[in-house]
Formats: sequence, C-alpha cells, structure tokens
Amino acid sequence: MMLTGLADATAATCGGKAAALAVLLRAGLPVPDGFVVPFAVHGAGAGSVGSYALRDAVARHLARLGDPTVAVRSSADAEDRPDASAAGMYESVLGARGAPAVVAAVRTCWTSLHSARALEYRSSRAASPAGGSMAVLIQRMVDADSSGVMFTPAHPDASTRIEASWGLGPSVVGGTVTPDTYEITMDGTIRRTVGRKATRLDRGGDGTGVTASDVPEPQQTRPALDDATALALTALGHRIAAELEGPQDVEWALADGVLWTLQSRPITAPVPPLPTALPITRGATLTGTPGAHGTATGIARVLRGPSDFGRVQPGDIVICPYTDPAWTALLRIAAGVVTETGGVLSHAAIVAREQGIPAVLGVPDATTAIHDGDLISINGTEGTVTPPRPASEDDHGDQVPVPRTPR
Repeated sequence: MMLTGLADATAATCGGKAAALAVLLRAGLPVPDGFVVPFAVHGAGAGSVGSYALRDAVARHLARLGDPTVAVRSSADAEDRPDASAAGMYESVLGARGAPAVVAAVRTCWTSLHSARALEYRSSRAASPAGGSMAVLIQRMVDADSSGVMFTPAHPDASTRIEASWGLGPSVVGGTVTPDTYEITMDGTIRRTVGRKATRLDRGGDGTGVTASDVPEPQQTRPALDDATALALTALGHRIAAELEGPQDVEWALADGVLWTLQSRPITAPVPPLPTALPITRGATLTGTPGAHGTATGIARVLRGPSDFGRVQPGDIVICPYTDPAWTALLRIAAGVVTETGGVLSHAAIVAREQGIPAVLGVPDATTAIHDGDLISINGTEGTVTPPRPASEDDHGDQVPVPRTPR
C-alpha cells in the first residue's frame, strides 16, 4: 500500500490541506514533517486485508520519522477550498502513538466524512452531501507553549490578525477560551487585547492524547505572545501567503521559541474590523468581539448543550457558552449567534461568516445576562447585543423580529 510523503502531496491525490503544507515544506518554511494516506486508500483499507496493509505501511512511515507522537488530521477533497473552508467539520486526533493508534485515528477521520455535521455543511455550501473522499494527514505533533490562528492581510494595506492562547490550538479554534487578539499593521504597529485564558490543552500525562488543565490565575491575563514573536509570526504569515498566492487562514504553534505552521487554508469570508472604541448605544448593551458582519433581531434561545438544540426555531438568536462543530446545523436556521468565549478566528466564527449570519463572541456571562425568550438585537460588525429599539418614538406596539442583514 502506497502512502505519500508530505513534501510530495498534491491536491489531486491528497487534498487541499496536505497540498498547501507540501508547498510550504518544499519552500523551506517551518512545517512539521509527516506523510499522507491518500484518496486512493480511502475505502481500500476497510477490509481485513486492507487493514493489515495500511497498518504495515503506516508503521514503516512512522519508523522513518523516528516513531514520534503525531497529529492525525483530515484532508478531504471538499475541504480548505477558496469557497468553503469546512473549518472543524471533520475529525482530528492529537497525540496518537504507534501504528495501531494511528490507523484507528485514520479511520476516525474517514468516518467523519459522512457525519451529520459534515453532510449538513457540504449541503449548505452546494457540495454533494453523498459524495466526497478523504485523505488523512499524519504529522509530528508540536507540544505548543502557545498557539492560535492568524489571518494574513486581505489586501496590501490591510493588517494581520492573530489570536493566541496557552497550550495546544484546539482551545482557540474550538472557541473554548477568549484568546489574546493582535492586530499588526503594515508598518509594524501592534494593537493588542489580552483575553482571560482560563484553561489550556496539552499532551496527556502518558505522552498520548490531550488533557485539559486550569491556567494559574496570574497567567490567565498574561499575553501569550510578546511583541517580537507577534512580529515574527506576521512575517511568517506574509511568506505563507506569498507561497500560496493569496490571503491565508493559518493555524500556528510556538514551541521552545520556534514558530510552526500547522495548517493553512484560503480565507473564505472577511473578518469584521476591531472596533476603535466602544460603540455608542442605548439600553442595557452587552459588548463582545465582532465575529461576523451583519445585524439581526430575534428571540434569544439560551442553549447549554446539544440537548437544547430542538428548542431552536428559524430566526432565533442562539446564546451559548461556546459553539463547536456539532452546532453547524443550528447556524443554518439561526438569525445570529452570541457566545461567552471564543475569538473571531475560531471555527464557529468562520462558519457563521460563511453562512452570512452575524456573530458576537466573548460576551461574559451572556447565558445569564440574556434570558431565554428575550427579544434582542445583535450587531456582529460592532460586537454589541442590545434590547431592540421601537421602530419610532410613537410605536408602543408589540415588537416583531426583523430579518437579518448581511452587512
């Protein structure tokens, strides 16, 4: 069974995610080495004979890398495209060690191709929900001191946006922490907002898997990046965008002072600018991070988890601690979303922008400050949540939810 070295991966055989990293690796940029289980193997490894062949091939490639702990990630044919990121739709497995565990992780990625959330997403992006193929990327795992996401400039005069937190990247991309935000202009000016990063993820104590832990109180509000590292990351982002010939959504990690590129995909939807000052509003306004352009007025539906999904009706505004990829179907029917944690570069925010619904992120205590059934208005461009205002000073009738506006 033929597997592919990462440097030799192409989009046609190994998917866009692996192909982008191959370009960067060949250009000498800092990408963890690895290999790919290509499209051709997808399905062929389902039987017992194929399973043995896959295990032996994986074992040989792991041995060439020195049998490290690895990260196993999807690289589907309908993923990381300019028109559809599929951010967070498919499974990743961090901290796999040894051929049996890696093969099991490969199968987890394969299975996720036809998960409910992946089918829902591909349907919403005009891709065939029944088709598709999955390559799987296997790389040395980076034990990150800090990590996050970077959006390179959309045009020559634009800024670089970086979000960072302690430990491994799923805290940022999954929206479970409110990360530090950095905006770096073309002249090197840095504008920084420090989030409260209360938890972190790291490799498990036995050397495999991932474990969560509390961040000590003094470190929660300490910047995860110093200015010199933020500037170095910005310069790396410019090189990545140049090699891949367009603005990029980059997942990165910092380990022992070395910056690593873990993933890079085209940016599919613009990010709202950081507000220069708190917006002027009336009423009991809550503020957070502008996550996805637009405004909406609707019934607040406070959700604690998937067991509450059935209460959401079309046009409701979802209020939740954070969203993960399992919430994708809700973003097709909701008028907007408000979260207590998370940043503008998280998977949920990316999908909200692709779906064209406003999002306000990192609103502290949103699930208690907003009551289920309240009629509220959100502005995803400014990052505000307010009680809706009457249409005019003379209008004292019942409030009626109004349609969302994309900008």
